[in-house]
Amino acid sequence: MNQSQSDGIAFTLIPGLGRRKCHALLKQFSSVSRIFGLSEQTLKDLGLSSAVRQAIVAYRQGVFASEYLQRVNDWLFDPEHHLILWEDDDYPALLRNIPDPPLILYVRGNLDCLYQPQLAIVGSRNASQGGLRNTQRFARALSNAGFVITSGMALGVDGAAHQAAVDNQRPTIAVLGCGVDVVYPRRHAGLAEQILLHHGVLVAEFPLGTVPLSYNFPQRNRIISGLSAGVLVVEAALRSGSLITARQALEQGREVFALPSTLNNPQGHGCHALIREGATLVETTAHIIEPLSSLLGCYVPADANDDQLEKSRTEVVSHLDEELQQLLLLIGYEVTSLDFLIEQSGLAAAEIMAKLVGLELQGLIENRPDGYLRL
Repeated sequence: MNQSQSDGIAFTLIPGLGRRKCHALLKQFSSVSRIFGLSEQTLKDLGLSSAVRQAIVAYRQGVFASEYLQRVNDWLFDPEHHLILWEDDDYPALLRNIPDPPLILYVRGNLDCLYQPQLAIVGSRNASQGGLRNTQRFARALSNAGFVITSGMALGVDGAAHQAAVDNQRPTIAVLGCGVDVVYPRRHAGLAEQILLHHGVLVAEFPLGTVPLSYNFPQRNRIISGLSAGVLVVEAALRSGSLITARQALEQGREVFALPSTLNNPQGHGCHALIREGATLVETTAHIIEPLSSLLGCYVPADANDDQLEKSRTEVVSHLDEELQQLLLLIGYEVTSLDFLIEQSGLAAAEIMAKLVGLELQGLIENRPDGYLRL
């Protein structure tokens, strides 16, 4: 663990220093290290409480949070364990731009999937069987189209969305309301392992060992929507965490989608309320994919160069199924018309369009007014 990481972790542990004040300080001084280097008088002039000032001085003396810092340092020896600080170049671009981005992300698993196009799927913990089937159907189709499914690993819709992705052998992102080393709910321990096995990640802003307290989950929800280009609500009661996520998504400038339900299903009333408030009523994946195009370019890491992008594309191509690879071969580095692709592939127009959207979302082709261009 380097000094910048140590400073960033300690900054989030200072008692009485809320997230708003943290961001105000970072906006003024650019980095945590500069804040920790300020004189005691300057800290006082900034209006920081005596408890906060004492913690900063104690950290400089090596006596604040030293045991926890050693614990994190040991945790980071695992190559699948990562820390991302708000001031790092590889902090997810969409998440950085929300009103209240987390100052630190603890990550287990394949870091690369944080920079791929994401679609959040959330909903009731007590979802109906129909709701669970719809979750699985949309999660499977959207992951096939190139989206990484992001959710909160709760029971019900969240768990079904993650499970559909891993059953489809696709990565998925679970944002936790506890420490990233704590699995909650316990019955999802096996699901967490499957997520990691299929190159997904577990993400949390809370310190290691944090237990799943109820007030952590609304705070967690803003990360689910903040990482994603859009949020699909499958089922939600009128007062539920899923509606909190949806409304946070609207505040963050994300697209919100909702599945309609039967009138006698209380778990669908929240979706109906969202639709009345302007959420997109969804019947097919096409209703989701089309409105998201403007946000998809935000998933390239800030420090990515041409060699990295080419390596990333090569890795993506190697994981495509045979039919998609054959379609990609038909698309040249000069514009290829849709009519030519339909003729040469033998696929129906609707089928080929879905596959082309998937290739576009994965950054392999570009949709031009007169056809498609391989990147």
